[in-house]
Amino acid sequence: MEKPSYTPKDFTSDQEVRWCPGCDDYVILNAMQKALPEVGVRREDIVFISGIGCSSRFPYYMNTYGMHSIHGRAPGIATGVKLANPDLSVWMITGDGDAMSIGGNHFIHLLRRNVDLNVLLFNNEIYGLTKGQFSPTSTLGLKTKSSPLGNVQPPFSVGQLALGAKARFFARVAGNSPKEMTDLFIKCHQFKGTSLVEILQNCVIFNDGCFSHVTDKSVREDKQLYVEHGKPMIFGKERNKGLVLQGLKLVVVTLGEDGISEADILVHDAKEPDPTLHHMLVSLQYPMVTGIIRAVPDTTLEERLHEVKQTAVSKAKYHNTEELFFSGETYEVGA
Repeated sequence: MEKPSYTPKDFTSDQEVRWCPGCDDYVILNAMQKALPEVGVRREDIVFISGIGCSSRFPYYMNTYGMHSIHGRAPGIATGVKLANPDLSVWMITGDGDAMSIGGNHFIHLLRRNVDLNVLLFNNEIYGLTKGQFSPTSTLGLKTKSSPLGNVQPPFSVGQLALGAKARFFARVAGNSPKEMTDLFIKCHQFKGTSLVEILQNCVIFNDGCFSHVTDKSVREDKQLYVEHGKPMIFGKERNKGLVLQGLKLVVVTLGEDGISEADILVHDAKEPDPTLHHMLVSLQYPMVTGIIRAVPDTTLEERLHEVKQTAVSKAKYHNTEELFFSGETYEVGA
């Protein structure tokens, strides 16, 4: 089949976009509308499923099929859509509250099952749609409408939770990095299995600046390490910082100091099945690691189900309902 030719405008719906001015959600939406023309999938074969929250308005703004579902249940609905029609490109849009609070159970099982779909998790460390309560990723001490004296609950790490649930693909990107975001979305689609992208998304109204210490243009080169498979883990405005492994810890070193050269810097291996180093990378506070941290191919749930079905069919005594109905004694009911 010939690859369809689209522009970003082809994926723009006629609905008014209703997010707060300055919200990173606009950046994410534009990045997605730029990515989809590059993946080679017909619009009618693309589906966006969302739960509840600011992020979950997303299906309205995409000129594709979609469903705005209920709070926390997007993983179950997205799984059902994919299993019903494996040929569809399914995208699940969720937030830190929707996925990791009321939907936490569904979220972890989606990851461990490895359904072939894509998940974008907008993490703004707050409940935005319901006007500013603390969420499962809110930092300790954060004062919100539901924690006026400061949040006392330690936050979840999206990356740690995902890898603990055996996620095969995990990436992280800043909400103000449209170029990197577009590239990641394309690679999400190319990955066979559940791909999860955590987007560090600023909420300008209820949690403004929650990631500014790593995402502001003035600091991001020094505070973020954007990893790429097969490349040394080097960062910094001068490209002179890097990661090395000392004992059981990742340590930041400076090239040229103490005899450190590029040859000493760890090379990123996103495809390593052993998640030990990936766990260390998602947990690192300085630098904040972004990019594709883990991308390990594995058998999908659909492939496992297909194999079981083929085995069952090959051993089945009956192959259709007619054979079953007429397999034993039958009788007719007279008038």
